This record gives sequence, C-alpha cells and structure tokens, in this order.
Amino acid sequence: MNLPPLVQSFVLHFGEMGSRWGINRTVGQIYALLYVSPAPICAEEIAESLGISRSNVSMSLRELQAWNLVILKHKPDDRRDFFTTPDDVWLILRTLAEERKKREVDPTLSVLREILMQRPASDAERHAQARMSEMHTLIEQLTHWYEDVKQLETERLATLLSLGAKVTKLLEAKDRVISLGRSRRPNPANKS
Repeated sequence: MNLPPLVQSFVLHFGEMGSRWGINRTVGQIYALLYVSPAPICAEEIAESLGISRSNVSMSLRELQAWNLVILKHKPDDRRDFFTTPDDVWLILRTLAEERKKREVDPTLSVLREILMQRPASDAERHAQARMSEMHTLIEQLTHWYEDVKQLETERLATLLSLGAKVTKLLEAKDRVISLGRSRRPNPANKS
C-alpha cells in the first residue's frame, strides 16, 4: 500500500472488518480510503494507493454505488470519474441501515409472511409457525421502530443515542409513577 501509516492502519482494519459485515476486504478498504481522503479520487489513484488491480477497483466501486455509499464526482477538463463518500457520518449510517433493511430484513419479513399464511399440516408445522410468528412480530416491531427513528433529525437521533441507560431509568420512573397512581385510586369494590 502506498499510504501514510495512520491511513493504512484504518484502511487495513476496515478491510478486515468488511468480511464480518458481509462485504469483501477490497470493498471495505476502498470505502475506508474514500472516507478519509480529503478530495475525491479516481479509480487509478485507488488502485495505486491500495496496490490492487484496476478491475478489482471497478467491481468494488460498482458494489459501493449499488449500496449508495459513494458519490460520483467530475472535475473540469478530466474525463475520469472521481469518487468520495458523504461528509455527514450520520447520512452514511442512515444509508447503511436503509440498504441493510432492504437487503436483509424486508426479504425475511416477506418469507415469514408467506409461510405464516400457509395452513400447517402437522403439529411440528404448527409449532414451527408459532415460533416464526413470534419472530415475525419482533421483526415487525423493530421495523416500525426503525421507521420512526429514521424520521428523527440528526440532532435528536444523536441525543437519543447519548441517553443510553438513562432511557431505562426513565422507563422505570414512568412505571413507578403509574403504579403510584394506581395505588392511590379508590377501589370501586370497597364502596359500601
């Protein structure tokens, strides 16, 4: 690699993590390089910087474009395509979440819906359908929650994430207030 040590460490790490995230190492490395580059770079520069073939760069860039994770740029008097990433890390997070939902969650929900509409032919199938129904319900709840959260402004989303365990304490306080309100309510059965 033809990169400064700090950048190289980041790029190598992203490449290794890529395989855990379901993308190949080169795609991860290219994304990391584009993310930390101060200006858009062309495929030839990417190939030279990472020491990989131009064809591998092209295939990887197509994959990143399919994920809506790179931005194509042009420079005056230069016919080459230049690539960069969005500046806003929150936009990147939102794009990743949306693309993963489309590729992983939505197809799973479709299959579960289709299976749950079928009539079970045995006790084993009834049991399996009951378990799949629980999974379907959970995924649907998460999907609805995601749809609500993705509508939040970035500042509100950042605040929500920073709350962490404070959300649990807030819910516990709400439960105490509700139970206190119930205990103070007169019991209609005790009226004589």
